[in-house]
Amino acid sequence: MRQRLSAEGLKLRHSKIIFVIVILPILSFLIGSANFYMNQEVLEGGWFSLWSQVGLFYGEFFLPILIAICCAYICRLEHTNQNWNMVMAAPVSISSIYVSKFVMVSMFILFAQLVFVGLYWIAGTLLSLQGSLPVEIIGWTLRGWFASLSIIAFQLGLSLRFRSFATPIGISLCAVFFGLFTYSANVGVVFPFSLLTIGLSVLNQDSLVGVQHFLFWGMNILFILLFSTISIRQLKTNDIVSS
Repeated sequence: MRQRLSAEGLKLRHSKIIFVIVILPILSFLIGSANFYMNQEVLEGGWFSLWSQVGLFYGEFFLPILIAICCAYICRLEHTNQNWNMVMAAPVSISSIYVSKFVMVSMFILFAQLVFVGLYWIAGTLLSLQGSLPVEIIGWTLRGWFASLSIIAFQLGLSLRFRSFATPIGISLCAVFFGLFTYSANVGVVFPFSLLTIGLSVLNQDSLVGVQHFLFWGMNILFILLFSTISIRQLKTNDIVSS
């Protein structure tokens, strides 16, 4: 596994994906901060109102799209020049190929989360919000990252299946809107993209209590295992089409 992670790191060493990982949180931060600044007379919750504004654009739109881009990008090299043939012929397990890509994208998204929280703190400081950074933000950030693992497992399966770079991203965009629907219908736990909304607490900042905790963590684990199992089985049983 360590060798597979090193190999993934070498492939991405000179890539520009890091700029995308940084730029998308910055864009969502700028849009959300501008919206908060222009509506401060209505948004009186200080740090929490700022979180709801910047987190809304980030968690609902930019982060799912960023996950889709990272998953498509990390599979891009294998989909060109018939490189899948060499990868599948290498003396490594199919599971390690998938897991290494899953771990790399997870690290990318964790880095994006840290960038976003740093920007959030800077924005709150520049806007002279009262009090210090709320401790709840740490839990929401980690929960959001854990919820993103379900989407990573889903998107990685799509990126392994489709040679097109744009197709998985388009599917992600459709899933974002369906996730908003399931969340609004109070059945968000049945869909990974809605779980991201719950994890980040961007639309509802009430604490998870009782069975809500069990459902959130349990459904995320279920989706991660389900999508990962399907993807690994697909790699083992189906021929991967390369250009």
